[in-house]
Amino acid sequence: MANLPAIQRFESSTKVRIYRIPCEVFPNFVGYVYVVLGAGEPTLIDTGSGYGDSTKHIVEGIESLRNDFGESVTREDFRRILITHGHIDHFGGLAHLPKNSRARIGIHTLDRRVITNYEERVAVTNRLLRFFIQQAGVPEAMQDQLIQYYNFSKKHTQSFPVDFPLTDGQEMDGMRFIHVPGHCPGMVCIAIGNVLISADHILEKTSPHQSPETITRHTGLHHYLESLEKVSRMGGFDVALGGHEGPIHNVYQRISEIRQGHMRKLDRVRGFLGKSDEGLSNYDVAKLMFPEAKDFHLLLALEEAAAHVEYLYEHGELAVTNLDEVENEAIPSLKYRLIN
Repeated sequence: MANLPAIQRFESSTKVRIYRIPCEVFPNFVGYVYVVLGAGEPTLIDTGSGYGDSTKHIVEGIESLRNDFGESVTREDFRRILITHGHIDHFGGLAHLPKNSRARIGIHTLDRRVITNYEERVAVTNRLLRFFIQQAGVPEAMQDQLIQYYNFSKKHTQSFPVDFPLTDGQEMDGMRFIHVPGHCPGMVCIAIGNVLISADHILEKTSPHQSPETITRHTGLHHYLESLEKVSRMGGFDVALGGHEGPIHNVYQRISEIRQGHMRKLDRVRGFLGKSDEGLSNYDVAKLMFPEAKDFHLLLALEEAAAHVEYLYEHGELAVTNLDEVENEAIPSLKYRLIN
């Protein structure tokens, strides 16, 4: 069993009790689900990955609320399961966790088909990802391996029905939903008084992973930075609770730090592209930005680099240098240069 952090209890300014339960969503990678009590019917936010002991950790955590915190809730008592976004470490446990049919499931419309048509979405995303990898200039010998890394955790869950949508500005028993696309199309944060369940939109230490909108609509750095600004304009949050890492007690400072980190990454990309007359592919930029990245982390590095290249291209700072190949090849590797 993983050496998991302790369960933590938070109470909002509206007297809602929020329990932060850890689980190992992937080997050596901890995620959190949240039990919300006192905001209408008992509610579970996210369900872990369903991979390995993830569900076991959640069930044990819920059961410990009785002995350690004096709560009477059991896993059969939940009437709502809210999914913050359509990434498998947050919804993959759906098929494993509920033991009754009374828990209604909600997710934002833009991520709904990830759950209801899971097999379809995996197939479609595989196709789009392969196109992206080819266009990014990844050597042919590496392309299949990167696709395999994407699929390593995709076979242990399945489609699952969704009962209701979560919409921007919607309020439900003292919980308010904030749509923040970027890291994921249907990402929502959940405001409960002075507490913000920030999911993977705002994390304590890590800048949440970005991928280009050329793979999935409503992702991309432009959407993410707009969503950060949206939350920063909302006052009154004393703590943010993310899907990973620790609680964030300096919410607005942390938003500023994440934004500044992306500005530095954009400057680095400008520097790399400004030194190349022939232009650089997304793969070239990824290798320069993250020279130590290998295996699955190389795929993440490629997506992160491409998100920043895409942002600069969208904002008119880059030009494509190999237009002849673009016009004449079926799937050309795009190369970019900085416009002086």
